[in-house]
Amino acid sequence: MHDLIIIGGGPAGVAAGVYAARKRLKTIFIAEEIGGQSAQSTEIQNWIGTPAISGMELAKSLEKHLRAYAANMVDIRLGERVQKISAIEGGFEISATKGTYTSRAVLIATGGARRKLQIPGAERFEHKGLTYCASCDGPMFSGQDVVVVGSGNAGFDSASQLLAYCKTVTILNRSAEPSKADPATVAAVLANPNARLLNNTVPVEIRGSMFVESLLVKNTATNEETTLPISGVFVEIGADPATSFAKDLIELAPDGTVQIDYRTQRTTREGIWAAGDCTNIPYHQNNIAAGDAVKALEDIYYWLKKGGK
Repeated sequence: MHDLIIIGGGPAGVAAGVYAARKRLKTIFIAEEIGGQSAQSTEIQNWIGTPAISGMELAKSLEKHLRAYAANMVDIRLGERVQKISAIEGGFEISATKGTYTSRAVLIATGGARRKLQIPGAERFEHKGLTYCASCDGPMFSGQDVVVVGSGNAGFDSASQLLAYCKTVTILNRSAEPSKADPATVAAVLANPNARLLNNTVPVEIRGSMFVESLLVKNTATNEETTLPISGVFVEIGADPATSFAKDLIELAPDGTVQIDYRTQRTTREGIWAAGDCTNIPYHQNNIAAGDAVKALEDIYYWLKKGGK
């Protein structure tokens, strides 16, 4: 039986893997691939210590760092998906697509998948003006007109960030008012003269040549369609955490994220921790995910050394 199984290959999982190796914990690292959601980003400007890096290069850097320390302590199993966690005597059994593994402790760092915009042009212009991360890609749209699709707190938070760079930010809200966002946040964003909110409005089609040039939108109350000349489309319509494999053992929030103790990253099940975008923390960022995973590893290490107490 191993000391630890880490599930997930994003910044959280890799940070945990590096710390597990340095703490000499016999570990299995299971992931479909290394890099997480940011692996698809054209440029990331907020990974601390690196002014700018592509998602692909970040993924390579993460894997290189993990392998540099893994040695005979961290067994890296890529191309595998975990299907179920079961409790067994003295620990847990992990059923994955290529095998079954056991450990005393488990760290879930599986992140999630952002919900994709399902309209004509969305797939074609992804990373060519359409993006799912304002904090990652916002600075690249300096002085330009952009749209945020989504009017929850995430949408208004993204709009707030974008207003620091962009000429104008238009927020699309499919209902009569942005009822899913905090009123104070809405008021603060809309107080900026460069921000505007379009209620009862949905995106219809993204248009352009090489890059995004306009967005066709529709007013659902009047059925009127309008073309917005813009350079960027930022999508904030939610994400689906990859946590279903653990639902029988740990408590999940209504949105499917893992309920944790913020101080230690412990879940509601003794011996299981979680970190990163799969947890119910309010902010999802690469740096936060990595930091939370390190916090979890510190707690896991002492828990194991004290005999699982």
